[in-house]
Amino acid sequence: MSATFAFLHHIAAFALAGALVVEFVLFRDELTIRSARRIQVADAWVGAAAGAVLVIGLLRVFYFEKGAYYYFHSVPFIAKLSLFVILSLLSIYPTLKILSWRKSLKQGLAPRPDSAQLRMIRRIIHWELAGLVLIILCAALMARGTGYFGG
Repeated sequence: MSATFAFLHHIAAFALAGALVVEFVLFRDELTIRSARRIQVADAWVGAAAGAVLVIGLLRVFYFEKGAYYYFHSVPFIAKLSLFVILSLLSIYPTLKILSWRKSLKQGLAPRPDSAQLRMIRRIIHWELAGLVLIILCAALMARGTGYFGG
């Protein structure tokens, strides 16, 4: 079971990274009805994948791996979980803006967010991608027992 949940955790993490990259690429061009709908789908994937990463990861921590005591005494794990929470909170802003496009899209109109909103969304997606790199670093350190301070 442990290997199955590790596999699922990795698949969810790759899906999250892929969906963020899709959002990043789609936000580079002018918003059209088609690109806005694609961004909505990508953002839904980001949310679903992030939820899966969290749930599967916590199941691994509490039931399938070394146990909660071990992980909560690991500096890289605490950093990894903290980064994940921070990135999740950051993603609320783009998601709310993307959800606000529903009305105009139902009317067959491309959304027209102002340039400041678009810059902020792009900046947040950049931060999310950079944060994923740091999470991967923490995962590698954690897997090797670096920063463990338990008894």
